Amino acid sequence: MNNSTAKLCSRRQFLATSSSIAASMLAGQSAWSASMPKVESPRATSGDFKHEPSWDKRLTLSVGPNKADIVGSNDKAIQAAVDYVVRLGGGTVKVLPGKYSMRNSIFLRKGVRLLGSGQESILFKEPSIETTLAADSDWFDQEVTLENRRGFKVGDGVILETKNPHHGGLDVLSRTLVARSGNRFKLDRPLRKNFWQSSKPTVSTRFSLITAENESDFVIENIALDGNRANNTNINGNYAGGLWFQDCNNISMSKLDVREYNGDAISFQICHDVSVVNCEVHNNTDLGIHPGSGSQRPRMTNNHVSGCSMGIFFCWGVKYGLAHKNLLSANTYGVSIGHHDDENIISNNDIIDSKTNGVVFRPERGEGFTAKGNRVVDNVILNSGGDSGIAVDIQGVTSNNSLIRNLITEKRGPSKRIGIRMGAEVGEMELVDNVIDGFATALQDLRKA
Repeated sequence: MNNSTAKLCSRRQFLATSSSIAASMLAGQSAWSASMPKVESPRATSGDFKHEPSWDKRLTLSVGPNKADIVGSNDKAIQAAVDYVVRLGGGTVKVLPGKYSMRNSIFLRKGVRLLGSGQESILFKEPSIETTLAADSDWFDQEVTLENRRGFKVGDGVILETKNPHHGGLDVLSRTLVARSGNRFKLDRPLRKNFWQSSKPTVSTRFSLITAENESDFVIENIALDGNRANNTNINGNYAGGLWFQDCNNISMSKLDVREYNGDAISFQICHDVSVVNCEVHNNTDLGIHPGSGSQRPRMTNNHVSGCSMGIFFCWGVKYGLAHKNLLSANTYGVSIGHHDDENIISNNDIIDSKTNGVVFRPERGEGFTAKGNRVVDNVILNSGGDSGIAVDIQGVTSNNSLIRNLITEKRGPSKRIGIRMGAEVGEMELVDNVIDGFATALQDLRKA
């Protein structure tokens, strides 16, 4: 072996050895990095929003008619307190006993806890007024001209509605009036829709009492909301409600009393991990609790919902939710579930005196759109509908849901009443150990044999 051959062999041996060592090191690194270290004692570090120390105390500000950190009895006083604690990274706004006149929403932010004094803290909506627009506003404008500005004030929350001039659908926007000259009002945000007189646009002082958009991690508890529905016009729950949230996460609502709102009581759209617990929801025009389109993992437990058009309404694409131990009484429908509402559990609820159905599976648009994988378990469904009422109505091509151990009872006499009705196109459903009593027809199966 000459010197050149010896050098070449040595180089090959070195490379092979180096590759083996590198591979071993990489394998070791892979094993080490399989799981990140657990963060057990985080510090407050600039720019780190993921891990925050659990502080023993944050700022608490009180709001009330007198003897409070912020003295006032309207939405502006409460909002001032919210904005103050947000500036300091979060905290509690304590709403002292009093009746608070609401001309706009309370806009919540991350890290805020809005804490009332039970029935003694009432957010009361002022009567709504409405007028038409006196001039066209284009989609890029941030102002509107009112036909009659009487009663409208800077700071008011408003709903703007118009028929879309291009496709004829309804455009609905929530805005705040922030400045005025004569009948011209500036808005807090641009319109982004055309509001032309030819489409008969309107503006009205309708708004949610508590709201948030694109926020997370806030709490509302122990407070009363009165929508004053006798003096307010109706608003669709997709755009507003007693409490209304859009694109939010980790919301906790408990011990609320939500009443007399001319629309939905509690509505949350594309919101995830929302908790509604121990709330009284009564005498609202439309939906009691409305987990809205796309909402994942809503938790609704130990609530009492009465006198609404629907007790709990699963909207579109609500998944992995829980409705448990609620009392749903004297609503038009107890529970309604349908469009892509999958893998929810409806359990141990008392669904009583529903005016039409105790539980309804909606028909939606047909195959592929109906609810599936839902479990209706251990509920009491009592006295549903009129003389021809149906306690559980399964409509359309609904399939692959389970009804297990429910007590479905009629105490008013059988008349023409039906316990469970399976529509003609309904697919496979699991019915196990349900007790159906007091009906003219316990199970009506309209499917072809």
